[in-house]
Amino acid sequence: MANTYSALKRVRQEQRRTDFNRKNASRLRHQIRAMRRAIQSKDAKVAADLLPQTFSVIDRSARKGIIKKNTAARYKSKLHVRVKALAG
Repeated sequence: MANTYSALKRVRQEQRRTDFNRKNASRLRHQIRAMRRAIQSKDAKVAADLLPQTFSVIDRSARKGIIKKNTAARYKSKLHVRVKALAG
């Protein structure tokens, strides 16, 4: 266990960051999972309704550093292509 005040503070900060990152990463995974389920069920209306919400979660995760910017772009691109294929 840490002895100095600065080390104790570092432990507290790390715990707070870990909780924050875990919560946001979980939110991202759940949203993408819901989107993929909608696409897999071939329900174009539900998938189209979920798309902006999913993009918002992906963008927020990229901005907060949960995923990289390019990873966010890749996720959004793949999901958008699949939703367009359902609609068309």
